[in-house]
Amino acid sequence: MKHPLTWQVVSLSISALVALPLLTLAWLSVSADTEIWRHLVDTVLTDYVRSSITLMLGVAALTLLLGIGSAFLVTQYSFKGVRFFNWALLLPLAMPAYITAYSYTGLLDVAGPVQNFIRNSFGLEFGDYWFPEIRSMGGAIFVLSFVLYPYVYLLARASFLEQSQHLRDVAQLLGYTRRQAFFRVTLPIARPAIIAGLSLALMETLADFGAVSYFGINTFTTGIFRTWYGLNSVASAAQLALMLLGFIVILLTIEKSSQKRAAYHTKKSAKPVVARPLSGGKQILAIALVSLPLLLGFLIPSAKLLSWALADTSQLLQASFWRLVGNTVSLAGLTAILAVCFALMIAYSYRISQSRVSKWAKKIVGLGYAVPGLVIAIGTLIPLAYFDNTLDGILKRNFDISSGLLLSGTVVALIIAYLVRFLAVALNAVDSGLGGIAQNMDQAARSMGLSPFSVLRKVHLPIIRSSVLTGVLIVFVDVMKELPATLVLRPFNFNTLAVRAYELASDERLADAALPSVMIVLVGLVPVILLSRKIKQ
Repeated sequence: MKHPLTWQVVSLSISALVALPLLTLAWLSVSADTEIWRHLVDTVLTDYVRSSITLMLGVAALTLLLGIGSAFLVTQYSFKGVRFFNWALLLPLAMPAYITAYSYTGLLDVAGPVQNFIRNSFGLEFGDYWFPEIRSMGGAIFVLSFVLYPYVYLLARASFLEQSQHLRDVAQLLGYTRRQAFFRVTLPIARPAIIAGLSLALMETLADFGAVSYFGINTFTTGIFRTWYGLNSVASAAQLALMLLGFIVILLTIEKSSQKRAAYHTKKSAKPVVARPLSGGKQILAIALVSLPLLLGFLIPSAKLLSWALADTSQLLQASFWRLVGNTVSLAGLTAILAVCFALMIAYSYRISQSRVSKWAKKIVGLGYAVPGLVIAIGTLIPLAYFDNTLDGILKRNFDISSGLLLSGTVVALIIAYLVRFLAVALNAVDSGLGGIAQNMDQAARSMGLSPFSVLRKVHLPIIRSSVLTGVLIVFVDVMKELPATLVLRPFNFNTLAVRAYELASDERLADAALPSVMIVLVGLVPVILLSRKIKQ
């Protein structure tokens, strides 16, 4: 690792690992069975497209309303508790969508406490009254929106705070009211940031499997799973996966084009936004409005999960539960450490060489997070299974021994899929840390005879340790929450908290699924709190 060329080779190898699943999908789709594909087109493909688009449009509308509305209130006005809401509105990020779906199903289903209260209070029977069905398209839009709106809120709030008060003062001089100034000046300037947040929310919507599967919504992710396991056609599942990637590419294209058309000219001496104080009824209304997404997105589902978990703590005494915790923590910890190490190699390779190879390696790795976990699982399993079968065949023919499954069907396949999916998260954290270090520090260290690796170890790592820790924590929690890739690639007799919660909820054992879900949520709070602190700093 003393020569920059070695770093480029390493970064290119890592990017090839990320590109492998996508290349595999493209190769599989060419060899797909046309009869099965024709059957999908004639029967369910239209439903997959319609449901996915409907889900995207519904989530887009509600996340924009919740995210922009909350960001507008906490940045433009001053009221009691506004400092608390500034960071608390991020808490729904700690709730995986499928866990929120389980909570609201337990609350709002026919046998849930809400409908029981209605029947007991008014002497009604089931069927005598109308009640919205939670296991429906509307329920899926509701759950996903209240979990994903923080993406829009986070970026919209940052954009609103970065804008100068001078712009609003000028708008008022031109005769605009405060409301008109927001819609004609503040909101258009924040549009690229809002579109970026919305793109993240919609990519998560398209990638979701647990919530839509539990609610019985036919989207591309559930269709891929059924085609693979129900029709036993990996190639047709790959074609569906490529269509899903097409939606992702469209979203990314919209985001990039929005950023290209935006231009900003700011000064360091710009006057910060002056929040307008509220009192009386207006203050109560503002508190109620910002409390709504926090209440529905985090507090109510968390309270329901906690009540289930505390009602039956017998799982805590079972060795099988702690094996689940051990499997999850060890898998997430190992993946997080590997992801940060790989991210350091890629980011540092580009820093010391500035070559096209390193630049493209960063771009390829950055695409991984945009690919749904189920798609990555398909693209990962096929080449690993091919390698295992080829090696096993060679050993049997020549040495009469069997190698078995060395990669596919083991935790190795899981870790590779996780790395492909979440390496971009670690890269963003590490890259932001390295970007804050001046290049002359590298030059000074190299002039003292240090190799590139020694510069990284002795100079950069001590400076960026907080960024490295951030990357480790975020990848750790993302791996804990990941469901579809784990569900497909996990070895036999190997479970994680996410898979166990999904299995129990699928069997309608929601109370039993509460304790694994609570563990996931508690760990998920760590990066949210860390993110809130960094925003405050």
